[in-house]
Amino acid sequence: MNDAVGMTEPGLEKPLEHLRSVLIPAETLEAWAIQRRIFALSHRRILIAATSGRLIRLTRKLLGGFDVSDIRWQDLEEVTLRVGMLGADLMLRAGRATDLASQGTQGSQRLEFEGLRKDQAQAVYRICQAQDQAWREKRRVRELEELRARSGGIQVSSGPSGYPAGPAGQSDAVRRLQEAKQMLDGKLITDAEYEAIKAKIVSS
Repeated sequence: MNDAVGMTEPGLEKPLEHLRSVLIPAETLEAWAIQRRIFALSHRRILIAATSGRLIRLTRKLLGGFDVSDIRWQDLEEVTLRVGMLGADLMLRAGRATDLASQGTQGSQRLEFEGLRKDQAQAVYRICQAQDQAWREKRRVRELEELRARSGGIQVSSGPSGYPAGPAGQSDAVRRLQEAKQMLDGKLITDAEYEAIKAKIVSS
C-alpha cells in the first residue's frame, strides 16, 4: 500500500481517513492516487483507490464531506495508463457483470482520471491489471463450466432405426456444438477441451 507516498502533502489526512472509513470488513486498501493540483483548477481534486475488492473514487464536496463511487473488479473490462511530463492519466472501461458469464457485461461506461501523480497512478494501474487478468480467467472458467453443464444436459434419444428421434434434438446439439466452437475461436477453451465437449455432445 502506498500510504507513505504523498503523506507529506498537506490536506490528505481527511480524504484518506474517509477512504478507510468506507472499507467493508476484510477489505484492504492496496494503493491510491491523488490528482495533482494543477489539473484541478476548476473542480475539487479526485482521489482514486484500489482495494482488494474494488476501485473507489473519492471527491470532496464544496460544502464539506465526500462523494464516493466505486467499480467492482469483476465489472472492469479494460484499463489503460498514459504517463506524461506533468502527470499520469488512468482510463477505464467498465460494465455490469451478469450472473451468467456467457451473457457478458451490460451497459459499459468509460472513465478517465487525469493528472494523477505518476508513481501513485502506476501502483493503482498494476493492481487494476492484475485484477482484470484474474477476473478474465475466472470468467473463462465459469463460461467453460456453463458450457459443460449445458452440453451435459443434452438428451438426444434414438429411434428404432438408430437415428436421432427428431429435428429438435439435432438442432439443440448443433447449437451447443456451435457454442463450443465459438469459445474455441475466442480462445476461452483449449483444443483438448473443445474435443472433449464435442465428443460428449455427439455421444449423448
